[in-house]
This record gives sequence, C-alpha cells and structure tokens, in this order.
Amino acid sequence: MIDISIIVPIYNAERYLNRCIKSLINQTKENIEFILVNDGSTDSSEEIIKSYKDKRIKYFKNKNQGIGKTRNFGMKKATGKYIMFLDSDDYLATNACEELFNKAEKDNLDLVINNFYRVEEETEKKVEVIIPEFKNTTLKENKRLLLDVNLAPWNKLYKSELLKENKIQFVEDLKYEDAPFVVEAMDKAKKIGYIKKFLNYYVIHKNSETTVRDEKIFDIIEIVDKMRKYFSKRKEFTETVDKLSVRILTNYTIQQRVQQDKEVGMQFIDRAFQYMKENISDYKDNKYYENRGFLRRTIEKNQFLTKVYCKHYKSR
Repeated sequence: MIDISIIVPIYNAERYLNRCIKSLINQTKENIEFILVNDGSTDSSEEIIKSYKDKRIKYFKNKNQGIGKTRNFGMKKATGKYIMFLDSDDYLATNACEELFNKAEKDNLDLVINNFYRVEEETEKKVEVIIPEFKNTTLKENKRLLLDVNLAPWNKLYKSELLKENKIQFVEDLKYEDAPFVVEAMDKAKKIGYIKKFLNYYVIHKNSETTVRDEKIFDIIEIVDKMRKYFSKRKEFTETVDKLSVRILTNYTIQQRVQQDKEVGMQFIDRAFQYMKENISDYKDNKYYENRGFLRRTIEKNQFLTKVYCKHYKSR
C-alpha cells in the first residue's frame, strides 16, 4: 500500500508549477504518490507536468470544474494510507512527508497539523505562521482548535480512513470550500497531533485568490452558515463557533477596503452584518473583539463605520 497520496489541483499554474512538482519529487519519504489534477488549464501546465517522468506521478486532465470538485476527484484516485493536499503555487519542505508520516504512525493519529511559512512572492520574504502548540487531542477535548488552526487543507496529513469512512468532502461550487472540510475532519478525528516544524511554503502573490476580492466574496457567508449548522445541535460548541463566525465575517468585511467594485463591497458589508444580527446573539459583545485595539474594534463592530473606512481606504 502507498503510504501517502498528495493531491494537487492545477489551473493555469505555469509560473509556479515546476517549483511545486520539484518539492514533491525531492521528498525524503519513499512510497508516496502524487495525484496531479489539471482542472482545464489553458496555459502550458500540461506540458510542464508531462515533462516529468517520475513514476510516482499520476496525471489526470478534466474540464474546468473548480477546486472543490477537483480535490474531491483527487481523493477518489488516491490509494495512500494518508492523504495530503498541496496547492499548485505552493511547495513543501523536502522532509514534510517523512515528518508527518512518522508522527502519525508513532502516535496513531487521524490528523497531523504543522506550522508553515507565508511567502511573499515579490520579495520572497518568509514569515513564520505558528499554530499554538498542543498535545495529542480531539476537538471535543480542545475546542480552541477551531480558532487556533488555519482552516486550509494543506499543512495537514489526514488518514484516508478518516475521510472515506466519514464521507468528508469539499463543498463544490462555492469559494472558500476548504473551511468546512477541515472543520469536519478535525471534529471526526479520533486523535489529532501537532508538529512544530515549518513544512509548508504558502505563497501569497498579488493577484491570488487570497488577495483579490470579487462577487464570490458572498460565498463566505454561506460557508460560515454551513459550519454553524454543522454544530447547531451541540451547545458546548456555541461560544467557540460564534467567535469563529464573528472573526471570519469581520475579517472579510474589513477586507472590502481592497474590493475593486466598491458597490459590491458595500453590499457585502450590509449582508454580513445582517447575517450576524440575525444569527449571532449579542455579536457586538463577542469575545473576538476583546483583544482588538479600541479604534479597531469600534470600526469593526459598526456597520456604518466599516463602510466609511472601506469606502475611503487608499492602499499604500
């Protein structure tokens, strides 16, 4: 049996793909496979992939379906005991698979989480992103994981059994599809572990999904709603999920300052605040705001002030 399957969704990634693939084939861990799924690229991504003759590469080409469907397709093709995800513009430390596999096997873990570097594409500056340290645990024992762990699928190793037996899949046809996937995986995992080492390089570039805001921004409200409904009957999670919801929605309302279409930005702010008013009791008193500076929390809590700030913000 293959030890680890690494799933890489690829869409018009010619600028970054060589670095990504090289980080895979140079892994110190043996007995791994790479599931490279071309999601209808129109650039030279296919030629780059085919230039690698490594037998561990399993290449699939589909029409453009979006990242959620592409990752779900990749999971169906994976044969490994464990699964990892890697975005095509990111890359791995050469010892990533070895470190994660050894930790999972040693401690019999369903899920392993590691620290990562945030890399600015233009300057190649690396910033350490540290997940607060924890001993082997479960989400029930440590609810703060919902707040402390980034809700992206990479920088994590999943036991295939965990995903398949619980039918955990990515949301399809919505942006920000990865958050519910990670939340459910953490919730269903019988034991979650942590590695201090920085094993992923998460690249931020000027026109990435992370930095560009468009009308798909409204999807985040539906994603938050899906996560809230998932925990709706488990009152012990209410406080944590409320804090997570306020944090996410506040973060995205404030980010409308870089929204190119200001009208769309104002509409999103209205809708996000309306959602919080209707679904989160006393959202203005939420503990998320406790550690914000006075001016910052005054703006973030107030719909009118948020709109004024975002409308008149000028990027430096």
